[in-house]
Amino acid sequence: MKKLLFLATAAIFTLFACENHNQKIEDDIKLAPVQIDGKWGFIDKTGKIVIAPQFDEANSFSEGLAWVQINEKWGLIDKTGKTIIEPRFDVVSDFSEGLAGFEIDEKWGFIDKSGQIVINPQFEDAGHFSEDLAWVKIDDKWGFIDKTGKTIIKPQFDIVSDFSEGLALFEQNEKFGFIDKTGKTIIEPQFDEVSSFSDGLAGVAIIGTYGFIDKTGNWVVNPQFNIVSPFSEGLARIALMGIYGFIDKTGATVIEPQFNMASSFSEGLAVVAKGDKFGFIDKTGKTIINPKFDRATDFSEGLAGVETGSKWGFIDKTGNIIIEQRFNDVGFFR
Repeated sequence: MKKLLFLATAAIFTLFACENHNQKIEDDIKLAPVQIDGKWGFIDKTGKIVIAPQFDEANSFSEGLAWVQINEKWGLIDKTGKTIIEPRFDVVSDFSEGLAGFEIDEKWGFIDKSGQIVINPQFEDAGHFSEDLAWVKIDDKWGFIDKTGKTIIKPQFDIVSDFSEGLALFEQNEKFGFIDKTGKTIIEPQFDEVSSFSDGLAGVAIIGTYGFIDKTGNWVVNPQFNIVSPFSEGLARIALMGIYGFIDKTGATVIEPQFNMASSFSEGLAVVAKGDKFGFIDKTGKTIINPKFDRATDFSEGLAGVETGSKWGFIDKTGNIIIEQRFNDVGFFR
């Protein structure tokens, strides 16, 4: 009897270990959504089709799951293509911190990765969970809930953002400021536009001119730019008179404004445009991949989507085509 019990226990442990191993392998596989002849499927990093094109729309994977649309309803699949949730939602948001928002019958709620409704649909709108809180809209005002659905900061604001580095932006009376996770105002509403904090700084605007403040609300980079983006990998994209460059956290110019368009840095490179063609630069401003593409995406998992003549493929960081340009549209590898 003891021997049989030992064998049964060993079998259960082996099954559990195999399931965990298979899950790890599945999580390690990176897939990107691609569109072929009007339908979306998923490919791996060799370009092999892993999930056949069959969906009307498809999002990139987030926390191992991807939303897909069939007949104007959204459902959820895993990286094997297995349906986790049948298409039934009107609008959805990606998984973040284990939960995803969904809309049904004009009300928003949240589900977990098994498809179980964790927070019943009751909100006019809802965002992602970030730092354990998600913004929700009730009676045309915005507040925050926790993962049980409990109201943490009562709806009272005209606009809010996700929490980032402990603070969230809010708007009242057409001016923006920042609150902490208790709802306490940390930086009084005084700005015309703001972005979330990143690397300890937030881009803000007064009378159409942008600079950066710290978490006390003090100016670190005085307002002087027409456009700014949040800091990413130590640099922030800025623009003067429609020409883009990059600054560091002291406000010093690292890459002189010279581009017709630029994205934030991702995996050490940034998309830039010279004229109507797109290429990539490194953090010194050196051209790594010459501008020759009609459009391009940021790098993700070592690959970037590039378009030439209405067909998309993927390149590596040397600019070599890794996956031939044969798709109508693409997403990110995740």
